[in-house]
Amino acid sequence: MSSLTHTLEKILEVVCAVLMALMVIDVTWQVLSRFVLSTPSSFSEELARFLLLWIGFLGAAYAYRKFAHLGLDILTANLKGTAKFVAERFSDSVTFLFSAIIMVYGGVKIMNLTLELNQLSAALQIPIGYIYSVIPLSGLLICIFAVERLLHGRPEPDHSLPVD
Repeated sequence: MSSLTHTLEKILEVVCAVLMALMVIDVTWQVLSRFVLSTPSSFSEELARFLLLWIGFLGAAYAYRKFAHLGLDILTANLKGTAKFVAERFSDSVTFLFSAIIMVYGGVKIMNLTLELNQLSAALQIPIGYIYSVIPLSGLLICIFAVERLLHGRPEPDHSLPVD
């Protein structure tokens, strides 16, 4: 399981970096075409919106894997032993359930609905279902990462300062 999640993490790193680079290029083109060429691009705003959506969802899965999500640990920071173990398992279980039910199941339903209705984006004429496919994809990734946490626990945080 660990090698699978490590591989998925590396793939997510590359995909998110590529999507970010594409978004920078796209927004740069939008600015140049609007203010320098005085002929605004018809597709770049919509493409930037779709790229941001994909970056947000895939970035959420990546952040969950790296323990980088915003978390309020006011109640759990001082827990030790069994109480900490139970709190972590509860948190990971709720995350798994949310991702499985809302993101994977609900995401597949909304994706299939928009594909059945043949909804197309206005400028790019891309089926909206393809854009929405990131919801169940990221939910599945979060589920995989949550199962890993449930099976293997969480690593202890490294609070040591780097040595120069």
